Amino acid sequence: MFFDPVYLLFIAPALLLSIWAQYKVKHTMQKFLQVGSRSGRTGAEAAGYILDKAGIGDVRIEVAEGMFTDHYDPSKKVLRLSPQIYSGRSVTAIGVAAHEAGHAIQHKQKYAPLVLRQTLAPAAMFGSNLAWILMMIGFVIQSFQWIVIGIAAFSLAVLFTLVTLPVEFNASSRAKEMVASLGLVTGTEAQGVEKVLSAAAMTYVAAAVTAVMQLLYFLYRAGLLGGRRD
Repeated sequence: MFFDPVYLLFIAPALLLSIWAQYKVKHTMQKFLQVGSRSGRTGAEAAGYILDKAGIGDVRIEVAEGMFTDHYDPSKKVLRLSPQIYSGRSVTAIGVAAHEAGHAIQHKQKYAPLVLRQTLAPAAMFGSNLAWILMMIGFVIQSFQWIVIGIAAFSLAVLFTLVTLPVEFNASSRAKEMVASLGLVTGTEAQGVEKVLSAAAMTYVAAAVTAVMQLLYFLYRAGLLGGRRD
């Protein structure tokens, strides 16, 4: 097997950012899991309240397995919350539940970046799964065409990670506004929600940076960046 040290030059900064983002989100969420919300609502109750106020009555709220596996499934209109968020009455539970409710509201309003992300999802999954194989074949048989096809496939996955950023940032902005305006949190609790959601957002930033740096490396190795071709 061949390891290219140049790859580290491209990926090391993104890797460090990813490690820091994972530490930050885990530390922040754990910290505010210990801080109760004065509203006394669970994450599931908070999400349900937000959806009700937004006029959304066709989204189910379910418990998801695992820790911090919270997500909204637009294809099935299901908002899934991990146990500590679903039943928790903490600032973290309120913030994360509100964020996922924000995605449901985006879906109802046909928020453009969310629609684009849904459209890109199948192609991005296809590209992510096949890109490495196509590029590897290209490098082994020294076929520039195969390499370019692989890079194009990987670019779809990169585009997906970039489109995800405005979707997540917007959901967090909606969450911060809604938990305050609906009285789900007060004063310092709102600051806690902001810290939790800001930390979570950094994981998406790190993922996007990592994907972009990988793409730049592939372009460099293919001779499409920097004016060289190996």
